[in-house]
Amino acid sequence: MSIEKDFLNSTIKRFKNYKDLGDKTFEQLEEKDFFIQPNEASNSIAIIIQHIYGNMMSRWTNFLTEDGEKEWRKRDEEFEVMQCSKQDLLSFWNAGWDCLFNTLNNLTETDLTKTVYIRTESLTVVDAILRQLAHYPYHIGQIVYIGRWIKDEQWKSLSIPKGKGSSHNYNQSIKQGNAKQP
Repeated sequence: MSIEKDFLNSTIKRFKNYKDLGDKTFEQLEEKDFFIQPNEASNSIAIIIQHIYGNMMSRWTNFLTEDGEKEWRKRDEEFEVMQCSKQDLLSFWNAGWDCLFNTLNNLTETDLTKTVYIRTESLTVVDAILRQLAHYPYHIGQIVYIGRWIKDEQWKSLSIPKGKGSSHNYNQSIKQGNAKQP
């Protein structure tokens, strides 16, 4: 496999992992939880979803042929409270990810060396992908943090629970067949 194909496959895998963190957070939340703001200066999960959706639709629609900041995008409105349901928010979330994955799945190895634009700034396709691979996890981390804060003691960990690292590492070693006896 070429390094270019490996890059595309790894990128898709990483994006799927981050989407999964959001999905697993949403499963733990009630509808009202999506609209809780920790304070006036903070965004709710609903607002973060609106922003990610707007960004994804703008960046990944006609990725190779149009500037990633579309004229039809209304970025400022993404940060305003919108009257919608949990189902509406999940529809936005999934539509944004569908747009991203559709674009990435259709890129070829030769596309990686092409130039694209975001707000008239020229970037290689690789750089534009990495830019979004840094942007979305930032916001997904916020979603997970707010979800964890809301659920408190009822939160189901999305990774290795605190204090369970050693047992996790040992169990992984057993699965891989190279565990050392304690």
